[in-house]
Amino acid sequence: MDSAQLPHSLNWIIGWFLLMASFMTGAALGLGFHRPEFMGGYGSFSRRLARLGHIACAALGMLNILFGLGPLPEPGTTAGRIASLLLVAGGVLMPAVCFLTAWRRQFRHLFALPVVALMTGVGLVAFSAIL
Repeated sequence: MDSAQLPHSLNWIIGWFLLMASFMTGAALGLGFHRPEFMGGYGSFSRRLARLGHIACAALGMLNILFGLGPLPEPGTTAGRIASLLLVAGGVLMPAVCFLTAWRRQFRHLFALPVVALMTGVGLVAFSAIL
């Protein structure tokens, strides 16, 4: 099956890119994990947020792949297009905001963007199944 035959091909493609980003950020973080002072130490705010960004790439990549294979909301409908875009936006924004916040704390105020996108996208998927 090529990507054009998938119900939500954009999400399938972005999901795989997010998984690759997870492997790459994990490798980058892994280069310094053995040093106790790396990124301020194991329990530091920056290191915790970087780990969260790395895991967000993996989890939201898998979520997008799963959505990309699923039939609901029906592809081509308004709900299907909106859910697709919101899940992509949340999948990209969440790790980005995590890494930005690890770098500069004031970026923490942006967390509402991926959270609202993901909650709305998942809500559209869930409600399309029961409506």
